[in-house]
This record gives sequence, structure tokens and C-alpha cells, in this order.
Amino acid sequence: MDKFAAIRSYKDHEVSDVINTLLGDDRVTSSFLQLIFPRAYAFIPFKNFLIRRFLSYKLRSIDNIESYQKIFENLVEKVINQSISSFTCNGLEQLDKNHRYLFISNHRDITLDSALLNYALYKAGHKTFNIAVGDNLMNTKWVADLMRLNKSFIIQRSGATKKDIYKGLSLASEYIHELINKNESVWIAQKQGRAKDGIDSTDPALLKMIHLHKRKEFSISEYFNELKVVPVAVSYEYDPNDINKAIECAKTNQGKDYIKSSNEDISSIAKGITDKKGDVSINVGSPLKFVSDDSDQISNQITESIRNLYEPHSTNYAAYIKSKNEILDHSFSESKINESINYLESRAMQLTKHEKEELYSQYYQCLVKKMGG
Repeated sequence: MDKFAAIRSYKDHEVSDVINTLLGDDRVTSSFLQLIFPRAYAFIPFKNFLIRRFLSYKLRSIDNIESYQKIFENLVEKVINQSISSFTCNGLEQLDKNHRYLFISNHRDITLDSALLNYALYKAGHKTFNIAVGDNLMNTKWVADLMRLNKSFIIQRSGATKKDIYKGLSLASEYIHELINKNESVWIAQKQGRAKDGIDSTDPALLKMIHLHKRKEFSISEYFNELKVVPVAVSYEYDPNDINKAIECAKTNQGKDYIKSSNEDISSIAKGITDKKGDVSINVGSPLKFVSDDSDQISNQITESIRNLYEPHSTNYAAYIKSKNEILDHSFSESKINESINYLESRAMQLTKHEKEELYSQYYQCLVKKMGG
């Protein structure tokens, strides 16, 4: 019996059947079309038939995970070429290509944070990692299938009872240990969900979840030293979803309920992939060493490492100027800062006062935290 069947990524022998099922789902073909032709979608005749033929042609030779990931390599290259001005990934030389690691990263974009790092690792000769994804993204089966084909696995954080939740988290903890034991690397965000307010912090509960399976055998510091935790900081000059994040944060900070639409996550994924992101930087640290057995201290150490690695862009400084009316030392030209101020002002035009504050805040908070604020 496969105890991980409900959460694990798919295996080579399952690929063909999963792809055939996906190709027969109109929701899949419609979503691909809306992603590729968002403005022309409504006017394309026989759209589902045409896109299904196209996808069948593209996927006809895919019969294992490696060949499926080759499709994603091409997609990431297209994203970089079409929507990113410059992409840099620094620090990979500190990693051994024969070792596995637990990458703990800040989280800005639902899919690109891990996809861009995986791409950079692959191009540098490293094996691709397995991606931890919350079950909130896996409620739609075809979305879950696409992600699980791409070496994603599910962390079940929800359940009918506390016992169900504990069981789901324990299974995820055991699966992470299983992957590490097989010399497979894992990527996980430092806390549940994206840092919509721009504040990167590591949730101690996440570390406790990872430690859960081996808590009786190893102290938390021993276990995380064994896992070889590598901190990762990703930064985007422009966040395609900044307006949506600002609206959500403004509501929640005013004590109002924010009700997510049924296709909001899919829409956020599409915007993150297709819209302009400017300069994008990923900085990878060396494996951390832990001496404390306090989960709060370990989480603080990871948080500080990620904040130190974070590479600010001109938009971070421009947002601080707009919000605080102060200028911080930086290496950007005056014209570049003014360009970023104009960009942020154009994004804020349609927002309320509170929403504007949240928009600027999400860009400058990472800068303030990096400086120790």
C-alpha cells in the first residue's frame, strides 16, 4: 500500500494516464487558452477543440516526469524572455551537486518563486527539487494534477477535526523525510501563503511540522542540521499581483472579511506568469547550522538569513520615499528611482487611501526589515 498516494508527486508510470485525463477536461484547455490569449479568448472559435489538438501534439511524447519537466523548462525560459528584464540567481556555487537540501524560501509568487530557482539549479547542473504546496491550491483536481506532475506534493493543513489536521501534517512530515532519505531536495515557503504585506518571516509552526515525524529521535536542531537547510530570497522589481494583495491586506487590517473568488488563485498564477516583473533576483545562502533547540530561535535565524539575502530593487526604495517622504542610501540613478515612483503611482491610482498605503508598504517592508527595522 502506498501511504503517500494522496499527497505525493506522480511517478513515471502514472504520467500518461494523468495527461490523457487532463486533455479530456475542458477546464484545462480553457485555462490554457486564457493564459496564452487572455484578451482574444472570447472570440476564438472551436477553442477547446483547437487547444486540445495543440496540447495533444505537444504532449504526445511525454511519458515520464523528466520529459514533462522539460516542457516546464521551456515555459520558464519563455517567461524570463518575455516578462523579465533581467534574471539573476547567485550562490549556487556554495551547493554540492551530489547533495540534497531543504530550501526554505520567502514567498512572493504562487508558482514562479520555486519555478525560477528550480530552473536555475537545473541549468547549473543540479537535480530539480520537490515542491511543497498547500492544500488550498489543490482543491481543483486538474490544478493538483498539473502540479503533481511537476514534482509537487501536498501539505494537508485542513481537516474536519484537529485529529485530521494532525494526521495530514504528520504524513507531510514523513514524506519530506522520505524524500530527503532518497537524496531528493525539497523546496518549501517559510510560512503558509505568500507574504502579501511584504514582511518575510519564518513560521515556527512550519518547522515543528517538518520535525514532527522524527521529533522522538532527534532534537529539532539535530534534525534541521541533518536536513541541510538552505535559505533563499527572491525579489521582484514589479509584482504583477501587487494591487490584489494591497486590496486584501487593506480589508483584513481594517477587520473586514476578505472573501476569495473561486478562480482567484488561478488568476494570480496567470498574472504572475504573463505580466511584467522587471528585474528578478534570487540569492541562495549556504546551509545553516543550528545550535538552539528552540523553534522560535531557529525560525528567527532562518528569517534573518533570508532578509540578509534579499536584494532590493528601485521600487523598494521608491515605495519608501512615497510612504515616508524620506530618502535612503541606494545605488540607483535618480532617473531610475523616478521611473519607479511613476510606476507605483500608476498602480495606486485606482486604489483607496488604505489600499495605497498597503501597496507602498508591501514594497518597502522588505527593505525596512533587511535594515533591521
